[in-house]
Amino acid sequence: MTVQNHSQNMRTQALVVEKAGSPFVLQEILLDEVRNDEVLVEMKYSGLCHTDIVAQHGLMPVGGFPAVLGHEGAGVIRMVGKSVKNKSLEKGKLVLLSFNSCQKCSSCVSGLPGNCPSSTEINFAGTRKSDGSHPAKLLDGTGARGQFFGQSSFSKLAVVHENSVVPCDVSEESLAMMAPLGCGYQTGAGTVLNVLKPTPTTRLAVFGMGAVGCAALLAAKSLGVTHIIAVDILPGKLEFARSLGATETINTGDVDDICAAFAAIGGVEHIIETTGISKLIAQGIKALSHAGKMALVGVPRPDMPIDIDPLNFLMSTKTLVGVIEGQCNPPETLPQLIQLYQQGHFPIDKLGKVYDVQNIEQALEDLKAGTVIKPILSWNSISDTQQ
Repeated sequence: MTVQNHSQNMRTQALVVEKAGSPFVLQEILLDEVRNDEVLVEMKYSGLCHTDIVAQHGLMPVGGFPAVLGHEGAGVIRMVGKSVKNKSLEKGKLVLLSFNSCQKCSSCVSGLPGNCPSSTEINFAGTRKSDGSHPAKLLDGTGARGQFFGQSSFSKLAVVHENSVVPCDVSEESLAMMAPLGCGYQTGAGTVLNVLKPTPTTRLAVFGMGAVGCAALLAAKSLGVTHIIAVDILPGKLEFARSLGATETINTGDVDDICAAFAAIGGVEHIIETTGISKLIAQGIKALSHAGKMALVGVPRPDMPIDIDPLNFLMSTKTLVGVIEGQCNPPETLPQLIQLYQQGHFPIDKLGKVYDVQNIEQALEDLKAGTVIKPILSWNSISDTQQ
């Protein structure tokens, strides 16, 4: 891989969204210089997350277009800024990419960067926080949103903020399955491990058997939880959940009363909710046992409020908590999840399917149809950077 020095622009190929609702188009872009607190990463794989699709359609609170999205990158370091603090970030090192944070607030300092009050601004703006500049631009000079979640990993080469880079000791052959650890998998697993913290006898339900939900299920199984209830509307996903270790399933398309469905199988004490469907959230809260806990991961639509009985909620001492990125600290969480995977307790290789980046439309179709849990884009067919 040939790159220019850090003070010159570099050409590379990236998936660009021209405007809200436009498709992902593979095209050449220019990258800005690699600054002192940044790292140049050659992308090998990029997980495709629902958040990327929401951002593609302009439904995120900040940021503009054109944009290079992607926030579950996995690749190799090609250049390191001279003031990067983490000295383990060396040229040639395999890395995973995750979200960015300020690293200065009380949440960041205490090891909870997902709770950083600047998280939304930093991760969704897609510009450098220091001066608002664009690390990427189109060939005509138009600035492009180029540090989405600190990385914009839908690019063969990406100028990544050092806070988003986590070194990993894995083989390059296993790197593809690791890419989604940076967001989807750590969100699901982290919510179970860090927030719900079920015991083996806890009756835990997972609402939505996408990548986040499946990762949550695997994390619960790794803790020895013996009652795991998978909830979804697609029979194929529920069948897959059973293969991962779910002990019961509920198809929301077949039942009118989820509370009754839970009661029929012994009730539910913990719920991780990944769908963002307001009606389902309200029914789940009602179904929770006394002093039960629901972790909200999916974001409800603002025009569809959650209908709950506040008196019943208060008197039952139920807990409803919003969770961002599984309350994870990526430099600590990602190695932990990799170790679980290597020990056979977190088999994420069952969730991912690799697509050539040029086949992204097929990956999107399969994700929408529910025939794949986690599409992973491979950049290995894309040629080297041009001078």
